[in-house]
Amino acid sequence: MIATAESCTGGMVAAALTDIPGSSAVVERGFVTYTNAAKTEMLGVRPETLAAHGAVSEEVAREMAEGALVYSHATLAVAITGIAGPGGSEFKPEGRVCFGLAQAGAQTNVETVEFGAPGRDKVRSAARDHALGLLLRALG
Repeated sequence: MIATAESCTGGMVAAALTDIPGSSAVVERGFVTYTNAAKTEMLGVRPETLAAHGAVSEEVAREMAEGALVYSHATLAVAITGIAGPGGSEFKPEGRVCFGLAQAGAQTNVETVEFGAPGRDKVRSAARDHALGLLLRALG
């Protein structure tokens, strides 16, 4: 069973998965945690982690993915947090997206992808597609 924990994609990964007939056999639930409060309340992301690293960080992506496992009945979870744009900063530019992939009984993997600044819609779509690829590879 799969759970998603999404911030900048706002549920796009869960929507893509549930577009497939019969997906209820593998999709357990999706969390849309757009705010820091939602990340903390719904996924158990520690306020200290958010304060130290910011919402767009591999540390937060890790805690989001692990929290999705804890607060669901899933055995595989993907998390996404990033800056879709417009905007960003010198330190966290538009198009930076952090991913977490957690599996029951395994070490959580995290990574950051720089999609650049092709526009909000393209960053969100690219992040969705990347997350789906992570899930596909994890399922082998």
